[in-house]
Amino acid sequence: MSANLTNVDIFNVLTERRAVKVYDKSYKLSKEDIEELLTLAGRAPSAWNLQQWHFVVFHGDEAQQKLSPIAFNQAQITESSAVIAILGDLEANKNAEEIFANDIEKGRMTPELAEVIKGQINGAYQNAEYKRDAANHNSSLAAMQLMLAAKGKGLDTCAIGGFNRKAFVEEFQISERYLPIMLITVGKALAPGRETDRLSLDKITTWL
Repeated sequence: MSANLTNVDIFNVLTERRAVKVYDKSYKLSKEDIEELLTLAGRAPSAWNLQQWHFVVFHGDEAQQKLSPIAFNQAQITESSAVIAILGDLEANKNAEEIFANDIEKGRMTPELAEVIKGQINGAYQNAEYKRDAANHNSSLAAMQLMLAAKGKGLDTCAIGGFNRKAFVEEFQISERYLPIMLITVGKALAPGRETDRLSLDKITTWL
């Protein structure tokens, strides 16, 4: 990938990112390129640092062709360099043991505090509505971070909510632990994304 993130203006990334739907099919991303983007996406914030997301990578003609009918044969699915499915983790409380063990080992948390927090987490995850909401909004943070990282690397993306979730789960044998949230196409734009306007700040802001 071309860009070094240390030389990227984050404000340009935020203002220049658009949903790109026409890609240069000849442009290829390596597995290492994609892993770099996913590592950056995984730095997104999350409740209790539970990292309530899972990535399913469709990379290469065969995998992307298999996904295509499930995503209603949208051309970008097969023309982009890769498609990342963002899944929300409905059982992210199971991550706490490993995450907090690392914190304890590195002196960032006492064992006693870890037990208190794990109790809070497990209590929250008894609530079906909470764990579904947590899967949705935390994984969406990782999705946005993935798109910004890609733009910072000179790539383009499009978040896709239009796909058959039931068929996705069945075709790719997705565990009940995970909730399909969105697909993100990644690649080099062959045509720029459509320019859009934003609502004025006074319409989306309330000052108290």
